[in-house]
Amino acid sequence: MITCSGERTKLTLQCLTHIISKPPCSPDEEVDYQLIDFYEETKVKFADLSENMLWEYINSGEPMDKAGGYGIQALGGMFVEYVHGDFLNVVGFPLNHFCKQLDLIYNSSTSSSDQENSTVWLSHNGNHAISNLTQPSSANHTHHIQSSPSASPVHKVKRKSSETELNESSMTLVNRLSKHTGDKDSANTTLPLMTSRGQVKELNVTEPEDGEPKKEDLQRICDLLDGFRASKALFTASKMCVFDVLHSRPGGLEAAQVAQEIKASLKGTECLLEACVSLGLLRSKERMYENTDLSTRFLLSDAPFSLRSQILHYNDTVWPIFSHLESGVLEGVSQRDKALSQTSKDQDTLRSSQDSKLRFMNAMHNIAKVTGKAIATAFDLSSFRTACDLGGCTGAMADEFTKAHPGLSVTVFDLPTVVQLREHFQPLHTDNRVSFVAGDFFKDDLPKADLYILARILHDCSDEKLDILLSKIADACTPGCGLLLSEIFLDEDRKGPSRGLLQALGMGEGKQRSATEYSLLLKSHGFMTAHVRYTGNLLDAMLCIKA
Repeated sequence: MITCSGERTKLTLQCLTHIISKPPCSPDEEVDYQLIDFYEETKVKFADLSENMLWEYINSGEPMDKAGGYGIQALGGMFVEYVHGDFLNVVGFPLNHFCKQLDLIYNSSTSSSDQENSTVWLSHNGNHAISNLTQPSSANHTHHIQSSPSASPVHKVKRKSSETELNESSMTLVNRLSKHTGDKDSANTTLPLMTSRGQVKELNVTEPEDGEPKKEDLQRICDLLDGFRASKALFTASKMCVFDVLHSRPGGLEAAQVAQEIKASLKGTECLLEACVSLGLLRSKERMYENTDLSTRFLLSDAPFSLRSQILHYNDTVWPIFSHLESGVLEGVSQRDKALSQTSKDQDTLRSSQDSKLRFMNAMHNIAKVTGKAIATAFDLSSFRTACDLGGCTGAMADEFTKAHPGLSVTVFDLPTVVQLREHFQPLHTDNRVSFVAGDFFKDDLPKADLYILARILHDCSDEKLDILLSKIADACTPGCGLLLSEIFLDEDRKGPSRGLLQALGMGEGKQRSATEYSLLLKSHGFMTAHVRYTGNLLDAMLCIKA
């Protein structure tokens, strides 16, 4: 039961719900409250919480430690995922949802008995065994949701008449969480909503009576419409070294100074800088521009977790390919050749040049630096002594594995040209536990190892190449050997995350898969899935053991 007392609570409820009571009854009788109306000024996205979690918080007594309406506000705050509007609403936005639930529960007494409840269960899983590969909506969490009407079971909202004094009055609610809220007579539409893992959830949206679109609906559509412009602004600022220039001059620069440094027009530079401010990449004060913490961490050329080379790869390669997306969808094949042939008259020279290879390797190096630690620490690998990182490029991922596991040595196996150029990235590589072997993993024998690592490899392989590669790994393994796979794992219903599904639009030879699909693929080559980890980073991880 949720019990709150005090004059402030009573007045707050009246403000929001227009509670109307019957005339006073005898001391032994109950007074019924009818909730007839509700006005919502603040727009709130409410989280899916388990009933057990809510009651655990209630029973802790914490809501009752706060006086009056603030106790209810603290409770209602548990529902909130994000807020549009006045965060510090005078009557407290968490109370809005609480009162709506009161209305929903109380008035459901006239509903037909065959209406079902909507219940949300939340379980916390660290590692997922093969027997339970269920896609969570965030790292290490699994949500199972049953859809149902918005009605809840019949409950009473009552006040004991023996407690009529304001400082003793109480209101008791026995509540079963309901997932759906809102006016039952309203027409509903749905709006995509991004979650922490990137997938899209459907958000119920009530259509205004006058038929005018809601502000948040328009904002979501406009964000999608302008997404390509935001990307290109990021690409251009990175290519012109705007963030490096600003970092070199502490205290910030004026637009004219930046324009002079990057050798660009003043008008164009001003527009670019202002756009970057709106995107949260720069901050400005009195017409002086400087980097935000986000830019300093990820967009500087020499930042430890710099993504600048990955951004340039997107600008030079991915952007042209997606400019031909209509053709890609119609034909079902990659538009890489068509896109690159329009950016260079000598396509073969571009794709075979050392500079081109270095740019691509730099992009892969960036991703490995950002994702390496999360992958290397995803599982306990103490039972393995030797590992082979297939397609390990510059060795950045291998470095993270040796740091995380002192007893492990790693061999990086990649093409001869890649091995030759690796010194451009790690000329002072002193860890003797990381070594490099040149070869083609589709054609040549693989180095012997206890554990094979495949990071961002399988999603880009055709079915034929997959069979060749996985068969070679299986032949090289003895029972008990491991295979560590790292990819973007799609949701089991293939509704997200968007990063993986948008990557698939490139129409490469391979395909994006869920954890279950990868597990079945590896099982067909003799590997049994031991653990799956959604890292919360750019890549997820799966550990399989050779049967």
